Amino acid sequence: MIDHEVRTLLKTLDAGFPAVHEMTGPEARAAVDARQAPPADHGEVHAAQDRTIAGPGGDLPVRVYTPHGDAPGGDPRPLMVFAHGGGFVFCSVDSHDGFCREAAASTGAVVVSVGYRLAPEHPAPAAAEDFYAALCWAVEHARELHADPARVAVAGDSAGGNLAAVACLLARERSGPRVAAQALLYPVIDPACDTPSHHRYATGHFNTRAAMRWYWRQYLHGGADDGGDPAIPAHHTAPLRAPSLRGLPPAVVVTADRDPLSDEGGAYASALAGAGVPVVHRRYPGLFHGFATIAPLGAAASARALLWHDLGERLAPDPSISSDEGKARA
Repeated sequence: MIDHEVRTLLKTLDAGFPAVHEMTGPEARAAVDARQAPPADHGEVHAAQDRTIAGPGGDLPVRVYTPHGDAPGGDPRPLMVFAHGGGFVFCSVDSHDGFCREAAASTGAVVVSVGYRLAPEHPAPAAAEDFYAALCWAVEHARELHADPARVAVAGDSAGGNLAAVACLLARERSGPRVAAQALLYPVIDPACDTPSHHRYATGHFNTRAAMRWYWRQYLHGGADDGGDPAIPAHHTAPLRAPSLRGLPPAVVVTADRDPLSDEGGAYASALAGAGVPVVHRRYPGLFHGFATIAPLGAAASARALLWHDLGERLAPDPSISSDEGKARA
């Protein structure tokens, strides 16, 4: 069942969104950027500061959102490192500025939004390595940010959900930061693009199967059909292909039923749970890819409120863990 508000919005989105799969990466980026309104500061947070940190490919831009006031009890705030969506090809810290402001205001967390390198100019694993580097920087500089390195979450929507999931795998492999939670909003999980939902919702629901296949070709430098560069571990781009998911952080996975990515997001949630990872899977019937960042959509506001609640529970202080323990995995 799909309600009138959603149906009307889908018609508008389908009619207006560019056919990116018929463009080059730079052309698609320019077309999408031209549709975006500039960020607006409505006073939701105390500060939103643009910074540049050292990344694996050079300077890496981040935007740090600090909530108003002091955290309850005067404790350091939780910390959230966020990766924007955009098919690995477009969008930016600006496109998701409003979402990050609301995340900081609603969870009380310091939010670090990462301007990772984009494909096809920077194919995999550039984006994943940038995001992981930003996670390490955020934890190392948590005290400077008035945040608690023992209460760090990674989060992302769509392609950003992929980067957040991969960051958890990299942190485990590299004895990196101890991540307390991962929030994956309709995540991009696997380049095969061959699940039932990819075929059922291939067109007419904003995101399309043709676009998804194109995004993967940009990110994997044309190698989507075979999983990309064999020199890159498969799970560094497709997290469901990891040999094991054991020991990963508790997860909140959001999926929309009318999304080509619905099945792969659900499969990842199930695989995490099967590996003993605590998982909350929020399924939204009647909704479509990208809904959570559409501020005027009533159902999106409710879903975001539930997401902030879920994250708040997972980032609550744990008296059994000292702050220094969050800096690195033992």
